[in-house]
Amino acid sequence: MDSRLALGALSTFMEAYSLYCKPICREFGLPQTAFDILMFLSNNPEHCTAKEISRLRGLKENIISINVNKLVNEGYLLRQGDTADRRKVRLICTEKASLIVQRGREVQERFLRQVQQGLTAQELRMHYHCLETIGANAKRILEQKNGTA
Repeated sequence: MDSRLALGALSTFMEAYSLYCKPICREFGLPQTAFDILMFLSNNPEHCTAKEISRLRGLKENIISINVNKLVNEGYLLRQGDTADRRKVRLICTEKASLIVQRGREVQERFLRQVQQGLTAQELRMHYHCLETIGANAKRILEQKNGTA
């Protein structure tokens, strides 16, 4: 597969997703990145540190920090010390964030249905299988390069 095709598809996907999220971001006065952080934390509560968000979302830590501060100041997030590792600060969505999260999940579901239009169940299973395999291969490469394999 031509890597330019994949890059173009990913870029178009992200642009369309941002466009889909724009009304909810505008309604709550949130930048897209702040909205994405709330949604990431609600959908992936096991990855609740700024460092994990940065690594898994491919965003710079300073961008995460600015948006986390905004979300904390507006009452959408709490910072909580990790009892197992005092160096870690866990980010927890507050009750105030629940309406945004609920509406965000509805937006995500509608968007996913639209971008998957025209694909059969078998094609979707194959797509997810390919993503899992590519992810596992990439993880193996990282482990080999980092000497943890």
